[in-house]
Amino acid sequence: MKYVGLMKLRLAMVGTLAGVIGGATLILAIVLSLLGGWSTWFFVVALGFVVLFHLAQWLFAPYIIDALYRVKHVDAGDSKYGWLVRMVGDLSRRSGLKKVPKVGIAEVDIPNAFAYESPLTGPRIAVTRKLLEVAPRDEIEAVLGHEIGHLKHGDVKIMMMVSLIPALLYWVGQMMVRIGFYSVILGGGRRREGGGVAIIGLLGVGLIAASFLFNIFILFLSRLREYYADSHSATVVKNGAYKLQRALARIIAFTGTLKEAGVDTSRHSHLKALFIEDPEHSYHVETYLYTRGEEWIDRLVERIKRMRVGTLSDFFSTHPHPAKRFRFLDALVTQSS
Repeated sequence: MKYVGLMKLRLAMVGTLAGVIGGATLILAIVLSLLGGWSTWFFVVALGFVVLFHLAQWLFAPYIIDALYRVKHVDAGDSKYGWLVRMVGDLSRRSGLKKVPKVGIAEVDIPNAFAYESPLTGPRIAVTRKLLEVAPRDEIEAVLGHEIGHLKHGDVKIMMMVSLIPALLYWVGQMMVRIGFYSVILGGGRRREGGGVAIIGLLGVGLIAASFLFNIFILFLSRLREYYADSHSATVVKNGAYKLQRALARIIAFTGTLKEAGVDTSRHSHLKALFIEDPEHSYHVETYLYTRGEEWIDRLVERIKRMRVGTLSDFFSTHPHPAKRFRFLDALVTQSS
């Protein structure tokens, strides 16, 4: 039964990816046919520019991330964090990864973790120092299982490639709007070969609008891939679904506590797609619960599961609502039993 649920998830991802690529191809084909022959070279230049920009961003992103989050890489011989490297190695072997990710500690003041890679650096996983301070090792193992799932599924590469589509639509649309605008200003509204300047401008506005629409679908794809990474953790870690729920609840709770203490967590939002949990997701936990052992985590997990979640609650988010993730993990356990 578990495989039926995962098959539906895979089909949803493939369907979304095919829809995004097919829809964008159709739109661009229609626009090119309306604009005429002069547009071909313009499209090729735009495509080359966008691809080169994203390719360079992908290749060098790990160096930027390491610098931004002050990631310090560790090895198995490290007296304090060698266990973390060995844990990643064990999970990587169980996951069938060809290359064991390099492990780092990120100097970030919120509990979280993220995976990233490029052909220049290979796969990497970073755990924030705050997560190491507040979470037990069994929960960290579940978090690492999730991040290794992203690497195994090639999420970094897939999301980089699919993000080319709205970027290309937006860039071409912007250029067409500018061409139409300057043609009217400088040329007094004279028609260009293959169509009027007004049509060029309107098509440009349409492409810009389409780029925002495609971004919605890419956010949906991002959320699906979070579910898929969650399922990987539940598969490769013993009692992984339960441990991951506790880890996510702990991350949410301590992020909320830090917010209340005046820590600016919003400064991490520009790279929130990397994290296992969106830093904007937080939950107020009464102080007295912290003094009652570890029971408060299980109580928080149950509270989050019972939360009412609106249809559009995570519509513009890179991550599913925590309640949806917890229920998804419960469904995986139920289907496998």
